[in-house]
Amino acid sequence: MKVRSWLVAAGLALVAATSASAQEPYPTHVVKIVLPVLPGSTTDILARLVAKALQDKWGKPVIVENMPGAAMNLGSEYVAHAEPDGYTLLLCPPAPLAIQQLLYHNLKYDPTKFVPVVLLAKIANVLDARPNFPVNDVKGLIAYGKAHPGKLTFASQGVGSTAQLSGAELEVLGGIKMVHVPYHGAQPALIDVMAGNVDLFFDTLATSAPLYRAGKVKLLGVASPERSSRLPQVPTIAEQGLAGFRSITWFAIAGPPGLPAALAETINRDTDAVLQEPAIVQKLRAIELDPMGGTLSDAKKFIGEETQLWGHVISESHISLD
Repeated sequence: MKVRSWLVAAGLALVAATSASAQEPYPTHVVKIVLPVLPGSTTDILARLVAKALQDKWGKPVIVENMPGAAMNLGSEYVAHAEPDGYTLLLCPPAPLAIQQLLYHNLKYDPTKFVPVVLLAKIANVLDARPNFPVNDVKGLIAYGKAHPGKLTFASQGVGSTAQLSGAELEVLGGIKMVHVPYHGAQPALIDVMAGNVDLFFDTLATSAPLYRAGKVKLLGVASPERSSRLPQVPTIAEQGLAGFRSITWFAIAGPPGLPAALAETINRDTDAVLQEPAIVQKLRAIELDPMGGTLSDAKKFIGEETQLWGHVISESHISLD
């Protein structure tokens, strides 16, 4: 009887210990946020802002590690193969979560298996034109493109970039054909647009708004579904005759495949709370970002909609990288 009592007590103690372990608060040590981009970008600035706020909230170190390379696939692959314990997370713009699987067929990871955790922020893209471009709006652009087939040029940061896909979307919805001119980054593309060497470029509002105000580029339209409060005088592309046109840059946190729902919920809840703090909102607005936030379901639904949008554009334009 004593042996049986001892076994029962030991079993109860084991159950209690297991339960306590399961309920151990997260995090207990360093959380690493991996960025598949270079330092100094908008993604990088946002990540360090969010990491500092989460570190203050959690009382544990939250570090940011840049892993650029292979069109953002290097850092994304690293996270895809990490332990799904919440201590390695991916923070990225749209491509790794909504576009890569549509363009690449030989990836060493499956982007669709990432667990969307939380939407962080978004910013409208805008359609830049060289300062001496002969038209001032999208309707004029479409008419010009149809009158000069194959003569319009548009810049991008490379095949598969949001700028290139936005140009393809413009071709599909506008019924025109343009010449794609890829660059190694947004800065050289913008320089050539300002110099008049290339006609068009889809860029973020953050970098293009100051150039527009200085008269260095024309803005033919805002690519988000609604006008920007920062440039309310510039109409959207959709309201200028291309119904359904949408192109925004957004940023999200995702976890490795297999990240438990309860853990994803914890990270989502805490990050969403951080995004609602007035000081954080002010800092995001200062870099032209609009806070997003929301639930796990919101993140999954939004990323699914973006994937569907770009999947249609890629299919209609016959874009492939393999």
